[in-house]
Amino acid sequence: MCLILFAYNVHPTYKLIVAANRDEFYNRSTAAAHFWEDVPEILAGRDLEKQGTWMGVSKKGLFSALTNYRNPLETIEGKRSRGELVANALKYSGEIKGYMNSLSSQREQYPGYNLLAGDLNELFYYSNISNHLEKLTPGIYGVSNHLLNTDWPKVRKGKEGLAQCINRRNDDYLVENLFTVLKHSEPFPDELLPKTGVSLEWERRLSSLFIHSKDYGTRSSTVLLMSNQHIQYVERIYLNGENHKEQTYMIEYE
Repeated sequence: MCLILFAYNVHPTYKLIVAANRDEFYNRSTAAAHFWEDVPEILAGRDLEKQGTWMGVSKKGLFSALTNYRNPLETIEGKRSRGELVANALKYSGEIKGYMNSLSSQREQYPGYNLLAGDLNELFYYSNISNHLEKLTPGIYGVSNHLLNTDWPKVRKGKEGLAQCINRRNDDYLVENLFTVLKHSEPFPDELLPKTGVSLEWERRLSSLFIHSKDYGTRSSTVLLMSNQHIQYVERIYLNGENHKEQTYMIEYE
């Protein structure tokens, strides 16, 4: 996942609203969101190479999602897959704060990441780069491939778009409006781009909310609405930048 926009305890009905894009190489083998055969309480997509995931929910009301921290100089050989962090969070049977607290002792085992995990009562953010666990307060947030709320143009525009969707107070079109925000594909001017160590060409390519290039881009977009009664999970899958498949799940808490 390379962009996660979310509103926590801002909307009167949906205590957690998430709009997220997963960017990946087109040839990486992936399964669409489904209830996992080996862990039936988890709804998530799956990376078929490492068996982890980038975002998902559980029938108990747990949510977790992850982005990579962009550092082209980082050595990742021999390190564990970041996708297992989300899967392990969704499987966790105790208080999620305990799981999040445990990550500091393993921080060197994974490439750089940002991890969100929690439920409607508590939501936490941890990055092994900053090595700081934060319990989130009500607000609108965004994270891409740097730290939480880093003021990258795509994060700023995404947060503004999310706020506008909520302020319209038209829940009938909330899901569609959020997908529209995620589909913004215009790159930002060079003078606004971050300098993360990749080439200027790649900074331009990666600057838009929705990415489309020859072999890398936005593979799927997900909108998640969590209320006190249920979870609505909508995933759109893209093939070469075009709509390919959409599926919606409604989950009543166990």
